[in-house]
Amino acid sequence: MQTIVCMKWGTRYPAEFANRLWSMIKRNTRRETRLVCYTDDFTGLDPEIVAYPLPPIVIPERVSRKPWRKISLWAPELPGLAGDVLFMDLDLVVTGSLDEFFDFEPTKTFCVIENWTQMGSGIGNTSVYRFRVGAHSYIYDQFQKDGEGTLARFPNSQTYISRTIREKTFWPAEWCESFKHTLMPRWPLNFVLTTKLPPATKVVAFTGKPDPDEARDGRWEAPWYKKIYKHVRPTPWIAEHWR
Repeated sequence: MQTIVCMKWGTRYPAEFANRLWSMIKRNTRRETRLVCYTDDFTGLDPEIVAYPLPPIVIPERVSRKPWRKISLWAPELPGLAGDVLFMDLDLVVTGSLDEFFDFEPTKTFCVIENWTQMGSGIGNTSVYRFRVGAHSYIYDQFQKDGEGTLARFPNSQTYISRTIREKTFWPAEWCESFKHTLMPRWPLNFVLTTKLPPATKVVAFTGKPDPDEARDGRWEAPWYKKIYKHVRPTPWIAEHWR
């Protein structure tokens, strides 16, 4: 049994995003696979998704609804999880087989995307990563002991993880793309060219804006004064895969 885990809190990503992720997982795995979702709202989730409450964590209120909450996944134990599991953010489009993420470097306890905007600096992007439950619980423990100090020293959670973890392996670069940072044509070509999907891509991450539905429809929500460069043309392949 392959296990994929996601987290859903607040209102930005409704249950539809988790349900679409589950649908994409089923179409892109050949082996028996389940999706575990940790959430603060079970409403509307596909009954096939295994849902649990958000794992407990002592976290400053101002970042309790930000990606820092994902640090709770580094706890020594997690409900319903054991061994190697694959974490996936909700704002992803799956475009290829996910089975290889479980086969890649099987002895490694943390495999992650090399962050597209910090290549060569050793920073992972935690949109998609495989981890061994409990293997690096010191990440969780250190944050529990000094959350405010951690927030002061690191700009975001993925930098904290990347600088603290004792083992790190990057996925093959062609597996995971960023819609905004690696696929979308640069300004001003983004006004006239449609974003293409490379054939080797397995996952496309939508960090920040636009979200998958916005990019699909050619919408990019931004203040009027940023519209001069924040523009995306309708992207048909998103509709094909994000369903």
